[in-house]
Parts: sequence; structure tokens; C-alpha cells
Amino acid sequence: MTDFKDRTGEGELPPPFDIFEPEVLRGPIIFNSPHSGSSYPPDFLSASRIDRASLARSEDSFMDEMIAALPARGFPAVRVNFPRSYVDVNREPYELDPRMFNGRLPGFANTRSMRVAGGLGTIPRVVGDGQEIYYDRLDVEEALRRIEILYKPYHRAFRRLINNTQKTFGLAIVVDCHSMPSVGVTRDEPKRPDIVIGDRYGTSCARLLSDVVEDTFQSIGYSVGRNKPYAGGFITEHYGNPASGLHTIQLELNRAVYMDERRRERGPRFDQVAADFVKLADALADIPLDGFGPFQAAAE
Repeated sequence: MTDFKDRTGEGELPPPFDIFEPEVLRGPIIFNSPHSGSSYPPDFLSASRIDRASLARSEDSFMDEMIAALPARGFPAVRVNFPRSYVDVNREPYELDPRMFNGRLPGFANTRSMRVAGGLGTIPRVVGDGQEIYYDRLDVEEALRRIEILYKPYHRAFRRLINNTQKTFGLAIVVDCHSMPSVGVTRDEPKRPDIVIGDRYGTSCARLLSDVVEDTFQSIGYSVGRNKPYAGGFITEHYGNPASGLHTIQLELNRAVYMDERRRERGPRFDQVAADFVKLADALADIPLDGFGPFQAAAE
């Protein structure tokens, strides 16, 4: 794994990501937290026109802690340590806004996606509430450097974990864990439920998986929605291929359920919600593997 180094020379930040693998796997289920990273490189903070607290509004705060108990129960867990405002691994590798950079982007860069238009590409231009991040344009070389040393190593390791899991069990299930603001960006949006399941409208995983997730959370008192306002991002779409035995589902947890959104502190229900994620993992492990139906083995 490439070190995620403090480039000011004053020390080192944590590794770019951590993968916690249990000694004995209980099932083919992997829990992933790609947006809870909160280790900010000093040169990034210096280049930002907004303070660290404002940058943190883009974080899925504490979602890595929500799944921290799962490896001890036999389920791998992955967390990204760098912030999504620095590099967003839940995007295509080169979703880049040419207006952000000095120099010419590679011809293969996706400069016209809806996410780029909204300022939320692989190298974001804004944080979640729309505030511009940078004082000045970045050099193209800096964007490509971040992708090479952070984005690509994460996805290589993540893919390796998925492939090893599938070799062991014949299939792999990724639960991609996120959090969402309790209110939408417009007044017209309906009240958000406690949990939103994203399965790309049934294309990223077997329906059985979505049904078990919904039933499990509803049985312990959560309100649950599907695919609105979040149907799943790049990770859900890219890794979800039920025909080849790869099932990916995105979970968006309403932040008001487990934290104080204004202070960005753990709320009184935090420990209980973390315990409920253990219940979810147990429920998923109880699904008979043949319930996911026939599929073609993934290519090596």
C-alpha cells in the first residue's frame, strides 16, 4: 500500500485506507466505508479557501466506526482515511472538471458527467453544501498524482478482496456504507427515511439482498426507502454484477439518527445503531448462498 504522506515534511498521515480481514470468514459479505475519511493533508488545507470544519461537511462522519465491530464477527471491513473532498473513490477514476486545472486533461477523462457538472468529480470542486474548495486552479499533474497514489491503490486492493471472497464462497456481497443529511437540498423533497437502500433499481444485486436489508432494519424500528434520493454511486454500479456472482448494495444512513449534524458529534443512539449494523451482518450471513441463484463465475 502506498503511504499517504504529509508532503510538508512535518510527519505522516495514516495509510490511505485500511482493510480489516478476520481470521475466519463467516460469509461472503464485505462492509465498505469510502467517505468517512478525516485525515487532511496540510497542503490541501493550505490550498482550501474554506476551513476544515466546512470541508468536513462532505464526510460520512463515523460510518467507519459504525462497522468497526464487524471484523471480530467474521466480516471484512474497509475504510478510506483520506477525505472525499480530496479524492473521491466513489467516482470513475477520471471524472474531472477542466475548469479546475491548469494544463490539459488526458483525452480519456470524463469531463461531462452530471457529477462533474455539480462540482463533485473524482477531485471535487465543492463540498456537499456547494462551497468552493480551492483558492486557485490546481495543476493537472496534482490531480493525476492523487489518482495514482490514492484512488488506484484503493480500488486494486478492494477488487482483490472481492475476488478472494468470491473464490472462497462462489459469490461476494459488498455493503457500501454512507450517511446522508437529514434534510434535502430543496423544500420539495419528502422527509428522508432513516435508511435509504441503493441497488441501482435492482441491477446491482439480487432482490433477495435488498429485501433482507429492508426487512432487518424495519423489524428493529427504522424507516426504509429504496433508491430515492440515492440509487448508488460508482462503487455500487461498478462492482455490482449479479450475473457473475457480485452483489453490491449501498446504504445511506440518516445522520440525524446517530449524530448531531450541527456539532458533528456522535449522538445518544450511536452505540445502538452500531449494534444494529451487527444485526444486519448476522442477518445477511444467514441467507443461504443458493438463494442468490445461478451465475457465471467471474473471469480471473
